[in-house]
Amino acid sequence: MNLIRAQITPHLLLLCFIVATSCAQEPGNSKPSTSSGSSTSAPAKKASAGTDRVILRVGNLQVTEAEFESRIRDIEGQGGGDSDKESANEKDRQRLGDDYASVLMLSQQAVASHLDSSPEVSRQLAIARMQVLSDAEFASLMRQATPAWEEISQYYSAHLADYDELHVRRLFIWKQRDNSKTAPVVTSQAARATADQILKAYASGTDVQKLSENVRKSGEGMLDPEALTFSRGELSPQVEKAAFVLKEGEWSEVEDTPSRLLFIELVKRDRQQLGQVSERIEKNLQGKKMQALLDDLKKKAGIWMDEQYFGTAVAPVPGAQRRGSVPPSELQESAKKGGNNEDERQK
Repeated sequence: MNLIRAQITPHLLLLCFIVATSCAQEPGNSKPSTSSGSSTSAPAKKASAGTDRVILRVGNLQVTEAEFESRIRDIEGQGGGDSDKESANEKDRQRLGDDYASVLMLSQQAVASHLDSSPEVSRQLAIARMQVLSDAEFASLMRQATPAWEEISQYYSAHLADYDELHVRRLFIWKQRDNSKTAPVVTSQAARATADQILKAYASGTDVQKLSENVRKSGEGMLDPEALTFSRGELSPQVEKAAFVLKEGEWSEVEDTPSRLLFIELVKRDRQQLGQVSERIEKNLQGKKMQALLDDLKKKAGIWMDEQYFGTAVAPVPGAQRRGSVPPSELQESAKKGGNNEDERQK
């Protein structure tokens, strides 16, 4: 019951706008409206005289079943299949009807009090109307911009390298074991000697899970117990460049910083299939098409903006998908995948 109240509250203002507008347009002795559309919700289970039958009255205003269903469809809870759920749904519907009647009553009173002609309410109604129309046109353009499957397939074939994947295992050797400035620092040569011992144990067939745990307990570094998967662009440029020239099973040192050495093994090279990336490609192509449609509309609309007032920065297209200019580091990505990183080690 409380759920229905919670659901309808965010929509109360919008409903007031809709109803207030309809009340202002309808005469006091208006006849029931015959809006098209049919209900797909629970009350349809009962025998009905038709969607144009009046199911609610507030003063002289009458609401048909079709009108009520269409206006509350998006905020109404879905009905269940058994009798208990049907009974609960009926109670929820009663609450919805009561809430809707209250909205109608208040909007009628607002019109009777001429609040709809007050500057503030008129401004809000105008803004609400403009927003609804803007959203409707934006949705229409988005549908026009939806790429066909052939376009998605062609884009994939032309950008195959973008969907390469690397399955990588990493070995970190710490050269400084804590954040203290006075902490002893292991030389690169000594760190490499430690790495050589670990990699020899790895190559000899030592259980990777056990070896990884031993490395962690020693405090000398971190070895991934499982290979991590990285798409192109997710690794840092330096690491990615080295990784893509490795052969499967090869190790390479890719980083030497004051705090650590980083070695990677290319476990497997792979490529995401079209079915895996089709949604991403579709959004990318749709965004580009949408941008082109909006740019064309702006030219035809003859938009002019005072640069002295607004500045010269170009506003982003609403809903456009943009990829960040700086790809996440391999440590950030491994953290997302549940791996431990250096920051976690130093806490």
